[in-house]
Amino acid sequence: MPDPQDEARSPSAVVPAPEGEPAPPRRWLRVVLPAVLAVAIAAAWIDARNRDHQLRLEVAQHLAQVETTSKLTQETVKAAQDSLRDAQAKIALLENRLGESQTQQAALEALYRELAPSRDEWALTEVEQVLLLASQQLQLAGNVSGALAALQVADAKLQRLDRPQFVPLRRAIGRDMDRLKAVPFVDVPGLSLRLDQAIAAVDALPLALEERLPAPGPSAPPQDESTWRRFLREAWQDLRQLVRIENLDRPEAPLLTPPQQFFLRENLKLRLLAARFDLLFRDQANFRSDLAAGDVWLKKYFDTRSKPVQSLQTLLKELRATEMSIELPGLAGSLDAVRVLQLQREKRSAR
Repeated sequence: MPDPQDEARSPSAVVPAPEGEPAPPRRWLRVVLPAVLAVAIAAAWIDARNRDHQLRLEVAQHLAQVETTSKLTQETVKAAQDSLRDAQAKIALLENRLGESQTQQAALEALYRELAPSRDEWALTEVEQVLLLASQQLQLAGNVSGALAALQVADAKLQRLDRPQFVPLRRAIGRDMDRLKAVPFVDVPGLSLRLDQAIAAVDALPLALEERLPAPGPSAPPQDESTWRRFLREAWQDLRQLVRIENLDRPEAPLLTPPQQFFLRENLKLRLLAARFDLLFRDQANFRSDLAAGDVWLKKYFDTRSKPVQSLQTLLKELRATEMSIELPGLAGSLDAVRVLQLQREKRSAR
């Protein structure tokens, strides 16, 4: 059965258009137009498909980046959480230690408040003992330098404590120090050293009985002297050596046996040693008495013509002229001040 469309498309079926009507479209338009539309549709579909594929790739890449970033973020968050936990643990530990330190500080402060009065009491007791020692040095030995040093130690201790209530005591100690500094200085160590040197030189001092006159020099014999004259001259010289005639201007030196000589020197040493102790105790009367006795023994038993004996006599004379009868000040002001402070503290404690 023939297709009506084929019949209509055949040339025989073409009816010529009447005049005055538009001519029908050409056949090729009918064929090309659908093909162009189909190609355009296919191109649009392909382009859309390519775009969709590209979009899918971009979305996949973006999702992969987002997933990677999310993993990194999770790891970072986890590390931050771990750090936060560690920090919180450390903060808790520090808070515990801070609480312990505050507790210890409070205990130490309470202990210091309890011990502070005791510390002041100990300081006052030590200062009192130092002042008593200085007073004993002045009264028994007359040691001005030792007493002054003790007062300086007591003042330095009070200065380190820096308590307002100790100011009157420091003033009293300062006044006593000024009085001790005004005392004339006696070089006790230097004088003691000179006495020690004198004691050491006693063993070498020559005795009076050991005194010897210089032997006369031999006279020159004459050149033409005869034999018998020379014999007589030599015999006379030997006789002169056996007999000696002296004119003495002092009493005859006593004869001493060796044991007596030993005890004489030892007694002289004891006298000088006693003078040394008198010097340390500032006993001027006994000091001069011992030195005078030593000088008498030197004149009586020792050779006063020898230089060592003369030097020792000069030393004893200089030492006897030393003035030691100086009125030494007391430390009653400092002792009274420290005892007043102790009484005040005892009254406050009793309340």
